[in-house]
Amino acid sequence: MSVGDEFEVRLGPPGHGGFCVGRHEGRVVFVRHGLPGELVRARVTEDRGGSFARADAIEIVEAVAGRVPATCPVSGPGGAGCCDFTHATPALQRQLKASVVAEQLRRIALIERDITVEPLGPPDETGGWRTRVRLVVDADGRAGVHGYRSSGIVPDLRCPQPVAGAVEWLEQERFTPGADLVVAVDSAGTRHVVEIAPPAQAAPAAARRRRVEQSRRNAAARRTAAHAPRATRLLHGSGTAVQRVGERRWELPATAFWQAHRAAPDYYSDRIAEWSGLEPGQRAWDLYSGAGVFAARLAERVGPGGAVHAVESASGAVTAGQAALADLPWVDLEVLRVEQWFAARPPLPDAVVLDPPRAGAGRDVIAPLTAAGPARIVHIGCDPAAFARDLGLYREGGYELTELRVVDSFPGTHHVECLALLER
Repeated sequence: MSVGDEFEVRLGPPGHGGFCVGRHEGRVVFVRHGLPGELVRARVTEDRGGSFARADAIEIVEAVAGRVPATCPVSGPGGAGCCDFTHATPALQRQLKASVVAEQLRRIALIERDITVEPLGPPDETGGWRTRVRLVVDADGRAGVHGYRSSGIVPDLRCPQPVAGAVEWLEQERFTPGADLVVAVDSAGTRHVVEIAPPAQAAPAAARRRRVEQSRRNAAARRTAAHAPRATRLLHGSGTAVQRVGERRWELPATAFWQAHRAAPDYYSDRIAEWSGLEPGQRAWDLYSGAGVFAARLAERVGPGGAVHAVESASGAVTAGQAALADLPWVDLEVLRVEQWFAARPPLPDAVVLDPPRAGAGRDVIAPLTAAGPARIVHIGCDPAAFARDLGLYREGGYELTELRVVDSFPGTHHVECLALLER
């Protein structure tokens, strides 16, 4: 099997990553743009030798119920990686995601659970939900998105995810080649567009060849350069996004993290407040706290006689949170990596909330967390595999999953948000 080969294949169940699993001539093939049970004509896009191959469904020979014309013209065969499932009805999309989450929990965490994926927002919402967009600029200065599993850029902004007006006029403009564009539409409906300068370039190829013995050092230097602070240029709006959750207002840089789905901050906050079970005078921790959205709700539960300790490594988010929560002096927001924060942790908590990055919290966080012995832990994860790994670690620490919500926070894509309540 080689890149470019074409063949017919009957598709099996969905896999984690936005594809369906098929078999051709004894080999496993991960096929995008098809649905379970369909017979498709597939074209190989990546051959991984004896392990598996990747392919696009370029023709649907036999369709199944639930297939609809794709609503994203950008992510079809050979296109971008923005949308995985817009060729399925919203209800079928959620069924596919539920199947993946259940399989990851069963295989990794040894948890058997029937999964239902809830819509977030109006029923069967299929687009116009994303308030944060990060784009890339190609060599001709055109804004676009990365191709699927590629550093190539697709200069097409017709993806249905962004809220109305988010990317208007960007297709007609030209920007700095190699730059990133951050688009944020805040709670007031104001659009902010910030250009982030290209990362520093690595050493020229000839110079790298002359320093073969320093290849590891050079690789580390390139990684450092890619993640180093980069200059920004404000193109539209004020650059300060005004966000509201409930009655509380945040002002934060448009480039700072905020939940992508317009309905997510309120939904997550409501579940967290409910599941925390906190009473006045108790203590809570909020790990990976961002701008303190969850810390604010926890503070309402514990009141002035309690305490909320929050930790976040992004200093800009903490600064915004300190300003937004200035009327809640029993909330302490600290700038530090969570792993380091445990070394001098505050008094033990009654409840803990954590929303780690996509890679999950991992043993270095969950081991000291379970050792602290809170009565309740609310864990949020946006990657089913990492989420399942973390749940397995909680079980090792003596906690069990007592509540689970799986939410369609990223319609049209293979991504979901999982919220778990763990108790001893």
